[in-house]
Amino acid sequence: MIRIMSGTARMPYNHRVSFRTLAMSHPHTASPDNPSRRHWLAAGAACGGALLAPAIARARELLPAPKNRRVVIVGGGWGGLSTARHLREQAPGLDVVVIERTSAFWSHPQSNKWLVGLDGGTTLTHDRQTAAEAFGYALLHAEVIAIDRDNRQVVTAQGTVAYDWLVLATGVRYDYTPWFGNDRRAADFARRNYPPAFIGAEEALALKRKLEAFTGGDLLMTVPPMPYRCPPAPFERACMIGWWLKTRKIRGRLIVLDPNPPALGFDRIFRQHYADQIVYVPQATVKTLDPFSKRISTDFDTFDFTDAILMPPQQASDLAWQAALIGRDASGAPSGWAAQDPLRLQSLSDERIWLVGDLIDRASFLFGHYPKSGHLANRLGRIAAGQIAARAHDKPLTPGLPDSVCYVHAKVEPLEMIRIDTAFRLRGDGVIMQTVKQHYDPNPRGEDAAWAAGMYAEFLAAPR
Repeated sequence: MIRIMSGTARMPYNHRVSFRTLAMSHPHTASPDNPSRRHWLAAGAACGGALLAPAIARARELLPAPKNRRVVIVGGGWGGLSTARHLREQAPGLDVVVIERTSAFWSHPQSNKWLVGLDGGTTLTHDRQTAAEAFGYALLHAEVIAIDRDNRQVVTAQGTVAYDWLVLATGVRYDYTPWFGNDRRAADFARRNYPPAFIGAEEALALKRKLEAFTGGDLLMTVPPMPYRCPPAPFERACMIGWWLKTRKIRGRLIVLDPNPPALGFDRIFRQHYADQIVYVPQATVKTLDPFSKRISTDFDTFDFTDAILMPPQQASDLAWQAALIGRDASGAPSGWAAQDPLRLQSLSDERIWLVGDLIDRASFLFGHYPKSGHLANRLGRIAAGQIAARAHDKPLTPGLPDSVCYVHAKVEPLEMIRIDTAFRLRGDGVIMQTVKQHYDPNPRGEDAAWAAGMYAEFLAAPR
């Protein structure tokens, strides 16, 4: 009988924890398309043989046995598709399979302009099948329920897929427990009515409809505590909404509650260009939130709001928790992120698993996490592909370091943009160092669009 890691599971640093505890300790983190079903499946997988193992034992293998060793990549985003493309180039003899629930790729970079009507959105969506055919890997549309590490299988709702090596590029999930504890009703209500728009196209579409329907009052937006996906994204979104309120002469304001230290550059932009439209409150940790009566309190203030964009804290995806890949912080508690060798991207729990993209844990004690950006996830995919190719060819696994480029629009009329370049290097003692440079451009010439077109061509086979 196939066993889904029931009972206890291996964790980094010899910690052993209950799978039920890992899966159920954060109950308000469902997928955008079907939250209840997703959590039921994750919980069932976590409980092991008692619930799912008999059904999985009868499940069919979805793919014929490969002629060579197989790499399965779960997640068809910036990191997963980059891994697949470069793995096909560097190890063409391997069987490469990408498993992704949705058929269309959605890009969050550049979507803030689309939210307020400054971009038609034609470049934000791409067909993943085009990339699969262009680069020569298999694309399987399926919802992944669990990772069976003992038997090296990916368990989907339709059946199982065996692997020799696995790449998890499954991104982030929301963690509403700091706001609502175990109140699932409040968490579901908040996500449904005040979408964060960090995950998937449906949330972005819901937020766009919300903005188009907003006629005035206080629109409140929370910023997640660090780390979270694309650090400058909430501030660019604030700038876009500030411009939108100003140009449409809507009698309302955007209140930005940021639990992190002040974002000084954006604070200056808000005060100079959107003083009547944006109220920025740094170091404002949410203490209580009632999404039904539309009231939120921090250590110092209470805010009533007309509508909201509620961005909760983030963690590694459900599958990283189910597969027991989560790291530990200094106190021994789960860090919330999948622990990896920062130079080789192998999981610290399983040498056959590579971790790519936003789900990974700290990279260095000097700066903490890599920035969780699309560009950096793409570069991590390249590194993982090189590592697996070396493993397949019985060559040493050499360290790899990514880089990141991020374009942020600070003003619309006239258009102003900030380019953020992040580079990494090794100190003499092997510790990763980070260098961040910001370039202010008062007269951009479409560099962000050119960057996006180049990236989409590289891993999506999109025409330039």
